[in-house]
Amino acid sequence: MAAPMDQRIAVPIDDPNADTECHPPPTPMIQEAILEARRLAHENRLEGKDLSDLDSLEDEEDEDFLESYRQKRLQELSALSKKSIHGSVYPLSKPDYQRDVTEASNNGPVFVHLASSLSTNVESRVLGQLWRQAAEEYGDIKFCEMPANRAIEGYPEKNCPTILVYKNGDIVKQIVTLMTVGGPRMSMLELDNLLVEVGAVKENDMRVLKRRREAEDAEEERIVNKGIRSSSDRRKQDDDDDDWD
Repeated sequence: MAAPMDQRIAVPIDDPNADTECHPPPTPMIQEAILEARRLAHENRLEGKDLSDLDSLEDEEDEDFLESYRQKRLQELSALSKKSIHGSVYPLSKPDYQRDVTEASNNGPVFVHLASSLSTNVESRVLGQLWRQAAEEYGDIKFCEMPANRAIEGYPEKNCPTILVYKNGDIVKQIVTLMTVGGPRMSMLELDNLLVEVGAVKENDMRVLKRRREAEDAEEERIVNKGIRSSSDRRKQDDDDDDWD
């Protein structure tokens, strides 16, 4: 019997990209993991798509499979609608902080933006905009905002903005300035990651998946367009070189 290193993997002759070098065959455990990953990727290929996306796939997907996903989305939307009891950013006052934040966090995560009182603080302005967008999209989560110097006397301006996340009456996450989450370029993608990290939403939440998919599509389009521009620039350079000949 041939030793593992002497064995070859049969490569289909119609696969021009196949690896024709000699490699030891993958172990049964690795093969099983690969097959399972492919199965899950296929089954979850519609994750993150909304109802309008599903409608556009009617000619590409099995009708029954598509309908099952459509019903799943409708159920998810219905569940979110029932839980969407907020929908906007709550302005906080110090006398009500205990009730509106600490005690309220026993019913679900509460996110607090300790904001700068200076209009020149770009990061605080960016976070304020993201807070409003998140409050609208994640109506099942409570987002609050308060000037930092009113919440904590003498709170340093250099620490603004500060994000506090409360759960079950305690602070479970604190982010001082946006340096670790993108700085002034922080986007909803980073905020989604924070929501997932603290358990406010699940990794497979359709709002999170949809945004990530859109970001991936935008990045792919950017790379393609960059390649097209580079190719065009090279052709132009070649044409200019020919003119000098």
